[in-house]
Amino acid sequence: MPIIGNGGHAAVVRELQEALSSEFDHLPIVAIGDNASRKQVVEASASMRFDILIHPRAWVSPSATIGEGTVVMAGAIVQTGAVIGKHVILNTNSVVDHHCRIGDYAHIAPGAHLCGNVTVGEGALVGVGVGIAPGCKIPEWSLVKAARLEIVPLLNT
Repeated sequence: MPIIGNGGHAAVVRELQEALSSEFDHLPIVAIGDNASRKQVVEASASMRFDILIHPRAWVSPSATIGEGTVVMAGAIVQTGAVIGKHVILNTNSVVDHHCRIGDYAHIAPGAHLCGNVTVGEGALVGVGVGIAPGCKIPEWSLVKAARLEIVPLLNT
């Protein structure tokens, strides 16, 4: 399968492809981490069809819908009735709970957890480790940042 992209995300997708061996359709996949750039490449390839990659250690509910070109990484969970758009990245250990709707070109970063009925707009990025409460709506092309790490000493030295 041709992989379009050559950065860090493409390296992970390449290993995922190897883990799947002959289980995929040999269609191309756009492995570009930047959402806007991924959309631009896909739109420039309008006549192409794209594969869906789901890591063997991910779990996707049989009632969920996964759009063309989407990549579901190791440890990701997609629950009942979720609708995942086209060319979405569901990164390592992300959780998309029941009846969420994820727009095209969105990225749910490693460890992000979406409770039930969350809507993520096209191109939005839900950052690493972010938790989204039930029913929230994330606007298109927005960024939900992870909390800033603050290190506090436990003892006065």
